[in-house]
Amino acid sequence: MDSDEGYNYEYDEEDECSEDSAEEEPEDDTLDLGEVELVEPVVAVGERDESGETGVGGHGPGEEEEEDYRFEVLTAEQILQHMVECIREVNEVIQNPATITRILLSHFNWDKEKLMERYFDGNLDKLFSECHVINPSKKLQRRPPINTRSSAQDMPCQICYLNFPNSFFTGLECGHKFCMQCWGDYLTTKIIEEGMGQTISCPAHSCDILVDDNTVMRLITDSKVKLKYQHLITNSFVECNRLLKWCPAPDCHHVVKVQYPDAKPVRCKCGRQFCFNCGENWHDPVKCKWLRKWIKKCDDDSETSNWIAANTKECPKCHVTIEKDGGCNHMVCRNQNCKAEFCWVCLGPWEPHGSAWYNCNRYNEDDAKAARDAQERSRAALQRYLFYCNRYMNHMQSLRFEHKLYAQVKQKMEEMQQHNMSWIEKNNQSIIFENNQADLENATEVLSGYLERDISQDSLQDIKQKVQDKYRYCESRRRVLLQHVHEGYEKDLWEYIED
Repeated sequence: MDSDEGYNYEYDEEDECSEDSAEEEPEDDTLDLGEVELVEPVVAVGERDESGETGVGGHGPGEEEEEDYRFEVLTAEQILQHMVECIREVNEVIQNPATITRILLSHFNWDKEKLMERYFDGNLDKLFSECHVINPSKKLQRRPPINTRSSAQDMPCQICYLNFPNSFFTGLECGHKFCMQCWGDYLTTKIIEEGMGQTISCPAHSCDILVDDNTVMRLITDSKVKLKYQHLITNSFVECNRLLKWCPAPDCHHVVKVQYPDAKPVRCKCGRQFCFNCGENWHDPVKCKWLRKWIKKCDDDSETSNWIAANTKECPKCHVTIEKDGGCNHMVCRNQNCKAEFCWVCLGPWEPHGSAWYNCNRYNEDDAKAARDAQERSRAALQRYLFYCNRYMNHMQSLRFEHKLYAQVKQKMEEMQQHNMSWIEKNNQSIIFENNQADLENATEVLSGYLERDISQDSLQDIKQKVQDKYRYCESRRRVLLQHVHEGYEKDLWEYIED
């Protein structure tokens, strides 16, 4: 893919766009995006690959009766092939140059039905104008050249203002022409520095006609820039297609393709299992919208304001945030433009308090009670968040440790098999939930402890039996917990409270 030669996906079309102007060079009607071998999907639907992973996702509620969620794992090259197939299917009907069809499909987020509906509604000029391309079925009325010199004379480029022969200039169907060097620099800057792929427009001022793929690949000479452009187009295709999702694992370039989008688990060839709907690690029984809010709450600085509300108060005059680190209730604002004196307890003026340095005689009045209640609610919310956040962080850390342990357990399993032993793999209201969760958590910790032990030949059989028994118990408790949560969804027993 690093070759400097053409990056071509070719397919036959019957004399398309024969009405192109004779003054333009004949176009090779190919989608010029990359020299990539077309191969079969890495994981066929419903079949096993070499790693033993199937193309069938896990189950949801009940886990035994849910319909199989089928998916394919594709490489980046296969995604390009899939994109070309989509273009070919559409072009069998509308018969446009492949690169024009690609721009039209991209405008409609690769929804072929929407494109077909708009294409045949009788207003093609409006459609092509919205997509920022020239209608290839119409003969173009070229703009008169700015410089009327003959082709033998030099003419200035409107970007660098250097004089070149007419043969050194090229342009789009809009009629704007610039020298080859300026075109190459312009496209390289857009692709590398600005990360633009499908939305690169003509460099002429106020011209919004998009640059087609063939022009980009013809004018760029650097193979790395070509590869970057190919990646941008491919990424745009995946991001716009609701049936495709990049694997979120670092340095993984596989794409998962499903038959219909849903919040179901899928597993990439690299071993990463994730939710197809949101792209996060599989999180049953938590719904995607709740997980997104929780992750945002843990990642951003929103809890800083919660801490401030729980541990500080605002000056009642200038509203500067103040933290009380000791002393009496008599507060003096340190803001040089304020210097207000007030009571820390009730936030009222200090003068009526007299000599009540450590006791506020207005504590039970309405204003003081409201301030106290607000302070208590904020502190309770902070403590509740910190409790669950610490448990979440602890579980995530344990999960990272268990991933490292997985490789060691696999090695132990192989050692057991070498000793003529077999390892049998199993196919897979608030108080009740907390009890189920605690039971599963404790059982998982015990199982983890078994797996981390140093096993001698004498204790091998005993440890093996304990691991199998505890694994079966953990699996049963996991199913009980998930079944209880899904029953709550069905009966509308759960209420999401956002603090």
